[in-house]
Amino acid sequence: MIKIYKTIDGKIQEIETIEKNSWINMVNPTEAELQFITKELDVEPDFLRAALDEEEISRVELEDNNQALITIDVPVIEKDSAMVLYNTIPVGIIQTDDNIITVCLHGNTLIDDFAKGRVKNVFTNLKTRFVFQILYRVASRFLIYLRHINRMSTEIERQLNISMKNKELIQLLDLEKSLVFFSTSLKANQSVLEKLQRGRIIKLYEEDKDLLEDVIIEVQQGIEMSNIYSNILSETRDAFASIISNNLNVVMKILTSLTILMAIPTMISSFFGMNVAGIPVPNFWFVVCIALGCTGVAGFVLFLKKMFN
Repeated sequence: MIKIYKTIDGKIQEIETIEKNSWINMVNPTEAELQFITKELDVEPDFLRAALDEEEISRVELEDNNQALITIDVPVIEKDSAMVLYNTIPVGIIQTDDNIITVCLHGNTLIDDFAKGRVKNVFTNLKTRFVFQILYRVASRFLIYLRHINRMSTEIERQLNISMKNKELIQLLDLEKSLVFFSTSLKANQSVLEKLQRGRIIKLYEEDKDLLEDVIIEVQQGIEMSNIYSNILSETRDAFASIISNNLNVVMKILTSLTILMAIPTMISSFFGMNVAGIPVPNFWFVVCIALGCTGVAGFVLFLKKMFN
């Protein structure tokens, strides 16, 4: 799917044809659409296909025809039947002399915010600033989702305090995996931003340098937050796993004590039930009393040893 946008009278609007200073947004494009953009704008085919690989890493590349490719990871939400999961997908930003092209394998709300005019002061003719605005929104979206993950982990911990089940531990594992994805993607994005800051990939204007610095600060904050939350989740999961293991040990200790107590009457009754002459006091009530007495003594000893706690 291809949609074309341009800032007209201070507002970003969708247009029908490709014009100078327009923004071309491609979402899961077909082969015919890729060939059309390649021919129409003389774009490197590899640039257009870079972000269509889900395993593509964040990177920057500059061609001799003054075309720059910026591939970054963007956070997305994947809804599961049990809970909300977080992941990242690559988005390619191609800057030419006349246009900006964004390519993504899946639709995402971040790009939709620009297309629907939810982001203010977006001018497609200011291509460098437009690129930095996209990068800033990406960094901000990481921080928003990280706060969501922190709130979800807090709620899961509250549920674990009430009732420890495998479900909650699996949810903690899923959140920890999301944090690993975020941390890895943020570090890769940081490397891309540092290369852009040198001014060799795309031209830096004085009024846009502050925006780029703000993006770098947001990314650094995201990296720190993801590391902190990941460590907290890991320690929390290990702590609850230890508690569950300790509870299992307590249950096994109680069951073992009960087994010992149940074994004493069995042994005594078996002794007096043998078909052997000369057994002293072959009386039913005596056997019952001695069995109860021995069991009581053993139970008292186990109680003193705190085997029932």
